[in-house]
Amino acid sequence: MYYQLYEFNHAALQPARAYADAMRLFYSNPLNPMAKTYLGRTVAAAAELFERSTRRYGKPEFGLTDTNVNGVRVRVREDIIWSRPFCDIIHFKRDLPAGAKPGPKILMVAPMSGHYATLLRGTVETMLPYADVYITDWADARMVPLSEGTFDLDDYIDYVIDMLGHLGPDTHVMAVCQPSVPVLAAVALMEARGEATVPASMTLMGGPIDTRRNPTAVNQLAEEKDIGWFRENAVMPVPWPHPGFMRMVYPGFLQLSGFMSMNLDRHLTAHKDFFMHLVKNDGEPAEKHRDFYDEYLAVMDLTAEFYLQTVETVFIRHDLPKGQMKHRGENVDPAAIRRVALLTVEGENDDISGVGQTRAAHDLCVNIPEAMRHHYMQPVVGHYGVFNGSRFRAEIAPRILDFMRSNPAGQASKAAAPEPAKASRARRKPAARRKPA
Repeated sequence: MYYQLYEFNHAALQPARAYADAMRLFYSNPLNPMAKTYLGRTVAAAAELFERSTRRYGKPEFGLTDTNVNGVRVRVREDIIWSRPFCDIIHFKRDLPAGAKPGPKILMVAPMSGHYATLLRGTVETMLPYADVYITDWADARMVPLSEGTFDLDDYIDYVIDMLGHLGPDTHVMAVCQPSVPVLAAVALMEARGEATVPASMTLMGGPIDTRRNPTAVNQLAEEKDIGWFRENAVMPVPWPHPGFMRMVYPGFLQLSGFMSMNLDRHLTAHKDFFMHLVKNDGEPAEKHRDFYDEYLAVMDLTAEFYLQTVETVFIRHDLPKGQMKHRGENVDPAAIRRVALLTVEGENDDISGVGQTRAAHDLCVNIPEAMRHHYMQPVVGHYGVFNGSRFRAEIAPRILDFMRSNPAGQASKAAAPEPAKASRARRKPAARRKPA
């Protein structure tokens, strides 16, 4: 019912949004003498603020058309090289100049936590001059028809295993926030099966490996409520006319409202400042505000089964750090990881994944040689700064690239890999999608 009310409210405000947009265009038109006055700029600013505050933000574009390689500006194009109903892999293919090395092959596993993969646009842009970048582009669940079946945490892990198998053993996997747990689980399962396509290295950034350490407000909510509460209050059917009509989802607008409420004063101040910048005709700060909130306010739905299984497994029961996590009945044992180098990155002021939650991966992956593991905590930055912003570009990204170059594929070939069972000699494919009853 709440989702339907949200849709009705959005539709009801459409005439007001159209009127506000017309007013903005009228009072900001350079041919209108009022556009140069304080009153005209105030009306235009108020109209834009109303329109932006009530609109639905669509899926953004990456918009990365070129990059700099060895001092040469080269063209970049997006190619989809792997596709499933709930995810694509996008390859940012560069036209490398003659003699230029491609650099490490990186699979960025973007968060499936309400925002689109374009949240990592800055992360991709920073890595492109030095690496061959691929990224997971998760589907908005409200856009996936029921006929495509369900998608839960086990399916997510299967997808990651199949992606790594597709890209090959020279891949460096990089999990940003939420994917840290399923990526670690996928690599552990691949190692336990003795699969040859395990990645060369695994970078976990600001992820909830063990949320019992320095719990944040997000973690405390999960501790206070049982899974029944989340099922009753956070899961709803997709309303008509979306392609995923009647699919049970955790709506993106609920996730967004939760994140915004954690820093409500900051968001209100940002919008007040945006209004004043428009009135003062201060274009650059206003444009930065637009760019940030165009991305931040664009949200996607998650399948209910994925959301509930993740909440229960990661945040309520803490199955992975307790050694109790299973994937389709198979034990997930991080101690099986021997051939994959491990880098963990945290932010000192992270209010989503507290300090120590990601570093906990080192306590679980006890059989990775010391020379193939490293932890880095970035001072001052919060959650977003772990993978984006000036400190990421200047201090975090160079460390990640150096770590990957220091741990190429085959670096740990001397480490004994377990002999795979006969049934696992061929690379295991994801389980067949389950059709709804």
